[in-house]
Amino acid sequence: QVQLVESGGGLVQAGGSLRLSCAASGSISRPNVMGWYRQAPGKQRELVATISSGGSTNYADSVKGRFTISRDNAKNTVYLQMNSLKPEDTAVYFCNYRFSNAYWGQGTQVTVSS
Repeated sequence: QVQLVESGGGLVQAGGSLRLSCAASGSISRPNVMGWYRQAPGKQRELVATISSGGSTNYADSVKGRFTISRDNAKNTVYLQMNSLKPEDTAVYFCNYRFSNAYWGQGTQVTVSS
């Protein structure tokens, strides 16, 4: 089992920045992929960004150039630096860990006001 604890969400004005963190604990195995997904009201959960334990990254087109994903393998923690936030970035952001199974965090709300 893997437990994921997210932090860093909140309310910010358009153009502002937030940094999300997700700490993983439990049966951590490598190589693995950690990432962030988001779900806005009435919409399906969508990929935001992922990063492998080797450092390879993948971003949704909608966040490229604005969001940066990083990780600290020693701390089993993944980060999402979100800059130039837009109202359409408003969603619940979920941390994800993937090895043989996928695990999800409880989600953290990000609200961007116009």
